[in-house]
Amino acid sequence: MAELSETFKHLERDPQGGSQHLLHLLETFLFPLLTALDEILDKRLVRTLLQCLVAIISLRNHPQALWLSELGSSLDGYAGYASSATAGTKRVGKLLRSVKWTVDVIDHYLLEKADEEVQNLKVQRKRILCIWDGSVLEKAESEKLEGLCPVLSSKAKRRSRTKRGLVFNWPAVRPVRVMGMQWTAALIVGMQGLPHLALSRWWTTKGVFATKLRDAEEEALRVCVRKWGPLLVHVFDRGYASGYWLHVLSQYRVRFVIRWIKKHVFLTLAGEEKKLWQIGQGKRYRAHKEIWDTTTGEKMSCDLWWSAVRHPQSGQPLFLVKARVKKGVMYLITNETVHTETQAWEVFFTYRRRWQIEQSFRYAKCELALECPRLWSLEARLKLLGMVMLVYAFLLSLLDSSYQDLVAALLRFRCHRTGKRCLNSQAPLYRLRWALSRLWNDYRPHLSCFIPLLMILSLSLPSFEISKGFRKIGDDSYHEEYPPPRPKRYNEGFGRPVAKPLMTTSWPSVGSSV
Repeated sequence: MAELSETFKHLERDPQGGSQHLLHLLETFLFPLLTALDEILDKRLVRTLLQCLVAIISLRNHPQALWLSELGSSLDGYAGYASSATAGTKRVGKLLRSVKWTVDVIDHYLLEKADEEVQNLKVQRKRILCIWDGSVLEKAESEKLEGLCPVLSSKAKRRSRTKRGLVFNWPAVRPVRVMGMQWTAALIVGMQGLPHLALSRWWTTKGVFATKLRDAEEEALRVCVRKWGPLLVHVFDRGYASGYWLHVLSQYRVRFVIRWIKKHVFLTLAGEEKKLWQIGQGKRYRAHKEIWDTTTGEKMSCDLWWSAVRHPQSGQPLFLVKARVKKGVMYLITNETVHTETQAWEVFFTYRRRWQIEQSFRYAKCELALECPRLWSLEARLKLLGMVMLVYAFLLSLLDSSYQDLVAALLRFRCHRTGKRCLNSQAPLYRLRWALSRLWNDYRPHLSCFIPLLMILSLSLPSFEISKGFRKIGDDSYHEEYPPPRPKRYNEGFGRPVAKPLMTTSWPSVGSSV
């Protein structure tokens, strides 16, 4: 049996302090965003946003997790509990309906967080990847919500599959379409390590907010090119395989790797037009290596063959890397030079990292219940979806090596598993959310930043009296929960005095010994 760590023993002795420490990590992670929102919003709305993020992490009832009534009933009052669910729902509604802020504030914050990872990888001189893909949010039962459009239903396709020996279904004549929203996202990753959410866009193809697919993708690409220029290698799946997209990429002069469709026609070095699967047919593969299968954890053989090619609609020189693995043959098109075996393997392993965004989509829709919001207004719905992305970014940040002992202790304390698959998981994102949810439900933490102004005045000025209408806010329990506010400090990131989050626990900081 493994020896219990000191962090786990500390968490077991003081679970309330551990809960408060984890909330402080959330406040610290979001403090630049909260400070920026504090400049344009009422302090109470900023506090409500932070409470909503805590509620999103705590609620794991997937069909109703993002309903305003569920979030409102989980908001804590100033004494640490909700006075009424209807009042909490009203507070969440005011936050989402406020015209003083948009989802662009959250998008800008996530982009700045991704920029920190880009600069870190740049200093280490490592290959920086930007992984792109698209998905959909299905709202099959909705008709009147603003900004919906027909989308292909992956759920209908998955549920109608034939199960051998159990259920037989005839293949569908055409794909099933339901109402929903289109979703385009990009992740910043290195060749190893954790992904970082760079941007996430939800859009529609119908109504007054209608947008075309390539226009939405080009707008998102333009944001990344303006931010990072040629630092990134952009990785795309077969949905981007077209001559038009090659023209767009050549305009922005970006490096890319695209998995192509084998039936499309390319030009060989001799100028012959051939389908992609016919190029190199019958020729011996040039490189061989055994690689790890990320699904099974076993070794599998992989063979590579590469050659220079051209696309009929693009004048730029391209290279084809044909990879044969146990599941079939992949055809990778890149504008990076591929003349040696090392360069070919680099292109192949670059595309292998694309699976990170598939896991991101699955986690957001399955674990964070991204498809369950019920909001008529498109702008309010986008704000709520952006808040969910903030939760996802925070959970990813906890998987950093600096929090390894804390995360291991939290998993042992509130989500203990003995199975080999759970123990060997390098990024236990699902278990981390489960453990954090159970800890915060059993030992509810109290917010320590953005205390309402009336409370600050009552604590700072003994002679200050609160009116009868606010007397229930200023009871003795509040004074026990929050100590007097500390003096304001100068925050270098924003160039103005701001109040740092008030520490209410004696838990050690990250990296210090317990």
